[in-house]
Amino acid sequence: MLRFIKRDEISKGKSTIIRIFSVILALFVFSIVFILMNKNPIDIYASMLNGAFGSSYSIRETIKLAIPLCIAALGVGVAFKMHFWNIGAEGQILMGAFAASVFALKFPEMPRPALLLIMMLAGIIGGSLWALIPAVFKAKWGTNETIVTLMMNYVAIKWIVFLQHGPLKDPNAKGFAKIANFTDNAILPEIFKVHIGWIFTLVLVLFIFIFMNYTKTGYEIAVLGESEKTALYSGVNIKKTIIISILLSGGLCGLVGMIQASGISNTLVESVSGGVGYTAIIVAWLGYLSAPVILVVSVLFAALQQGGSFIQTSYGIPGATALILQSMILFFVLGSEFFIRFKVSKKVGDAK
Repeated sequence: MLRFIKRDEISKGKSTIIRIFSVILALFVFSIVFILMNKNPIDIYASMLNGAFGSSYSIRETIKLAIPLCIAALGVGVAFKMHFWNIGAEGQILMGAFAASVFALKFPEMPRPALLLIMMLAGIIGGSLWALIPAVFKAKWGTNETIVTLMMNYVAIKWIVFLQHGPLKDPNAKGFAKIANFTDNAILPEIFKVHIGWIFTLVLVLFIFIFMNYTKTGYEIAVLGESEKTALYSGVNIKKTIIISILLSGGLCGLVGMIQASGISNTLVESVSGGVGYTAIIVAWLGYLSAPVILVVSVLFAALQQGGSFIQTSYGIPGATALILQSMILFFVLGSEFFIRFKVSKKVGDAK
């Protein structure tokens, strides 16, 4: 008879090996899908790597996909560390993009450095204020933040649609419901043919790492996440800590909105988030809420997405294949947590 015994402790090295093995197992199981499609899994996985890193162009495209994923995952990770389940990153990205776009459209002739700085601040504030609403509800009335943040995503989407058809509709669009493109002053400059969002990403990874591991507020967020009673005993101001962490979480997501609107879309559209807010949740979990690991996972997920687009044209495989593979990897990694917490024993005596 098999028995599952709770582990007293497991080394980081061993837990990492278990998680890596779970990813490999997910790739192996998904190979069955390719075999059923009469495709060689090894060739397809090699083509995905080539599509993501095989040329300077593909590397740049992978980096562009990784930038919003990483920053949004950092934001989500801050909230998750406190066990505040912020599922509203998608809406916070949209509201950050909206706030930044207002300045881009109203002050198109403002000097570029000043305008971009204002747009960044507006994006951060827009995302923060959107995240503040469920945070206040949680701190004041103990509402379920998962439901509130999720529902607010749809409010944000409809708000952008309303703007496209109404107040911000471009009169020169010949009847199409779209918002005017930004002027060059409102578009992020490029370094190495990639917009400077990649620099923001590296800086924010370092900032969040230091903030969460070497500051008092970061310590209080972690303590509150582990136990509210312990936090109270330690003198942590619960409501203040919740508000600060959520403002930071929403602010980072709002910054993603500004970066995507300015550096990628060059205007405000309802698809500016591109599902990044939801994928960031997966990235944050797979990154174990650690900033450096989140950076690595973001690049790998971006490579998976870019590689998926490549095999779509090369092999005629549906683009959704990469999304299914992402989901399978997540399920397998989450399943590996069981074996990190428990060990399998065949002997009854071992349990004793």
